[in-house]
Amino acid sequence: MRKPHRSDRHCLPVLLLFLLSLPLLLPLILLPLISISSTEPLRPPPTVPRLAYLIYGSSGDGVRLARLLRAVYHPWNYYLLSLDAAAAVDERVDLAKFVASDAVFEKFGNVRVAGDADEVTRKGPTMIASTLHAVAILLRECKDWSWFINLSAGDYPLMPQDDLLHIFSYLPRDLNFIEHTSDIGLKEYQRARPIIVDPGLYGSNRKDVFSAKEKRSLPSSFKLFAGSSFVVLSRSFLEFCIWGWDNLPRTLLMYYTNFISSSEGYFHTVICNSRDFQNTTVNHDLRFVIWDDPPRPAPINLTSANFDQMVESGAPFAYNFIKDEQVLDLIDLELLKRSGSRFTPGGWCVGNSDSTMDLCSVHENRNVIRPSTSSRRLERLLLKLLDPKNFKSGQCK
Repeated sequence: MRKPHRSDRHCLPVLLLFLLSLPLLLPLILLPLISISSTEPLRPPPTVPRLAYLIYGSSGDGVRLARLLRAVYHPWNYYLLSLDAAAAVDERVDLAKFVASDAVFEKFGNVRVAGDADEVTRKGPTMIASTLHAVAILLRECKDWSWFINLSAGDYPLMPQDDLLHIFSYLPRDLNFIEHTSDIGLKEYQRARPIIVDPGLYGSNRKDVFSAKEKRSLPSSFKLFAGSSFVVLSRSFLEFCIWGWDNLPRTLLMYYTNFISSSEGYFHTVICNSRDFQNTTVNHDLRFVIWDDPPRPAPINLTSANFDQMVESGAPFAYNFIKDEQVLDLIDLELLKRSGSRFTPGGWCVGNSDSTMDLCSVHENRNVIRPSTSSRRLERLLLKLLDPKNFKSGQCK
């Protein structure tokens, strides 16, 4: 078992010179990761980053969000839970009561429930507006996180947070994990040229977007990119999106106001058209997903038949699971070592393993990290993604 390590309260800023020299420095970046698997003594551990999670859902997802929160919870991170306006008031109240009544959440004070429900139309710009709203809250209220991760009610973790935090400790804080491509193919005619109206922007009771008769040409002042709506984005990039020192994020936000599935293009187009951030992308969303062939609008629902594939992927998260799918219990038992309504145990949990109580009902310092052997799966994935050839070829083009 690896020796626990602790982190400072604040993350060191990433130097601009380091960002510009990233391709040349990748061998040095990879060296600490390689040493994890070597027989040589471990070097002094680096500072552990904090992660800021948005966990969101809609009507009927309150119980799923509660389960997901316990599965991904770590007192070192921050969590914002959000149910959109389609959820009943009682459901949002129940979720808030669930958080307020838990002794662990109360002690560490790192879980928040969004009070105001956003109008969200899944294929419209209100989806990205809600995400930006959450980011703004996390930037204002949580001062020292390094990466933002969005999880839906259909997501679930494939490893404990200790593993994720341990491996991310060795990464530059400016990396952005975002699946992207400029080869949008049929999406040019299905998404880029149509002009849509999101009824959620106007408080309408209509449930889906509708299209105008007119079409528009492709933009000439920036290049369109598309990809997964699930992201792991750096704090520095999101500060640029919210407080941007040039007008690119706001210009693109106006453009994507009339774009179908803007959550699958906004961040991708901003980052790949920004000289400051286009070389910080890793072309992967860190999710295990299976698509039909040919792909349908949504990926297939994962079951126990896909369990081995999930494990072998090395991804820290998987999508999509239906409510109470049996494979979630298998993931809890085999990968997260949790059961029932208990927390995923980590270095912060010091309860008696022979007790019937949750191990995490007794806890110590929040910044104690004890990675398990599962961290090697994520290590292998990142070594592959950050290999100089894969890293450079997968960046914005």
